Amino acid sequence: MSVVRARAVGCGHYLPARILTNDELAARIDTTDAWIQSRTGIRRRHVAAEGEKTSDLAIAAALDALAAAGLTGADIDAIVLATATPDQTFPSTATRVQHAIGMHGGFAFDLHAVCAGFIFGIANANAMIVSGLARRVLVIGAETFSRILDWNDRATCVLFGDGAGAVILEAAEGTGSVADHGVLGACLHSDGAHNDLLYVSGGPSTTQDTGYLRMEGREVFRHAVVKLAEVADEVMEKVGVTGSDVDWIVPHQANLRIIESTAKKAGVPMAKVVVTVHDHGNTSAASIPLALSIAVGDGRIRPGNLLLMEAIGGGLAWGSALLRW
Repeated sequence: MSVVRARAVGCGHYLPARILTNDELAARIDTTDAWIQSRTGIRRRHVAAEGEKTSDLAIAAALDALAAAGLTGADIDAIVLATATPDQTFPSTATRVQHAIGMHGGFAFDLHAVCAGFIFGIANANAMIVSGLARRVLVIGAETFSRILDWNDRATCVLFGDGAGAVILEAAEGTGSVADHGVLGACLHSDGAHNDLLYVSGGPSTTQDTGYLRMEGREVFRHAVVKLAEVADEVMEKVGVTGSDVDWIVPHQANLRIIESTAKKAGVPMAKVVVTVHDHGNTSAASIPLALSIAVGDGRIRPGNLLLMEAIGGGLAWGSALLRW
């Protein structure tokens, strides 16, 4: 049976030049490099320069992905930009990217599911391609979380960094089997009852300012370990594969202990898990496409590899996707 698949044809990423190490943070707040690494696995993170916007990061990642795919902005039908740190309340940051890459037709919009944003973006792009709404979709995760951090709160400011990653999905013919290249399945969830576990304390209709990121770390960790394992199993069962079929897990890069726990529960050894959290920290919606682009670039991920991607973020919102590269 012939089916339409959303096949990945290129990826790219961008990181700001400024690197902020654990030792630099230790000189400003009550923490140490050893404390941060033992609890999170993070050694350093990138921070956007003054005046460097989320759109700047997204545009650079988009251009990198276009170059990898041998395409131009004019070849793109739609942009889905996952971000919790847009340039402005409106219009969407995605439209800035649309203009900057020379995409004069189609449509572009922002998607807000915080750290799970890229998975939600992949699921939406897949649906658009399968339904025929778009043939080629650029999915971007881009964040400047440094703008919403309380730099006196050691529980949160050590965790996050800035960055962007992008993937281009294109309509392709498949057989309907798990051997097809492209998005094979996705599962999405949210539960607003847990809003207060991870949130930003401001907003246009509440405080009229940006506010700061606030998190109940232990509770978020507990939910992450359980929900990520469950949603990984859910998408594998939906598609009809097991952990032994997965070539690489490309997880949300929030915390090394969460990554290790999820891999163990999925039955995938850490040797088959892409880990970048040590160098980049948690870049929220950017973390999966950023890690993916790095692993494709260094040759770990190759055509035909089956990738399991999963993430959880504020909302709570969480999801997973299986993609054959």
